[in-house]
Amino acid sequence: MTQLETELESVKTELVSMWILVQSQLNKAREAMLHFDKDLAREVIQKEKRVNAFELKIDRDCENIFALYCPVAIDLRFLLAVLKINNNLERIGDIAEGICKYIIDSPVNFDHELMDSAHLLTMYNDAINILMDTRVAFEREDTILARSIFKRDEALDIINRNANENIASYIKKNMDSMAEALYVLSIIRKLERVGDQAKNIAEEIIFFVEAKVLKHQGNG
Repeated sequence: MTQLETELESVKTELVSMWILVQSQLNKAREAMLHFDKDLAREVIQKEKRVNAFELKIDRDCENIFALYCPVAIDLRFLLAVLKINNNLERIGDIAEGICKYIIDSPVNFDHELMDSAHLLTMYNDAINILMDTRVAFEREDTILARSIFKRDEALDIINRNANENIASYIKKNMDSMAEALYVLSIIRKLERVGDQAKNIAEEIIFFVEAKVLKHQGNG
């Protein structure tokens, strides 16, 4: 293995470690929401500093490889993809932090009937699974799995589009729960962005493996 190959493998390992950390953040935010665990929510917010530090280190390592080795072809595409995926993962970390801030700010636990009517838990589980599968697609260089993310993101978009109507129906029956319902709506908006970030990641995986640029060309 050449020195460049060793450096690239190290960057890949770092990115996968960041991926696992961000998945953990999203999972813990879900648990904090379900059990109204404000201490767990605070832990997620505190750990966001680690996500940010990971992003900066991966960026620096990629920049050093550019400077030292002037990579070309698939090595260049890999590094460009890593830089963009790194940024997407950091944004998902921000989303997990934002969800936890809603949990800390809310004076009451979120009603399970409200979450069911808005399909929040279904959406949350789907978002976590999509993020996990993007990691598998990256590690295996599996563009078929990467392409499956596009359609699965559409399911999140549908829940997001229907959220206003579903939550409005709940509020009509539970007028004293308006503030709680708005928190749930805000979480749904954030989970929709997790799907968008995962879709961006899938595009970068395909670009890296197949040298195809999908952005601005549709995802059909």
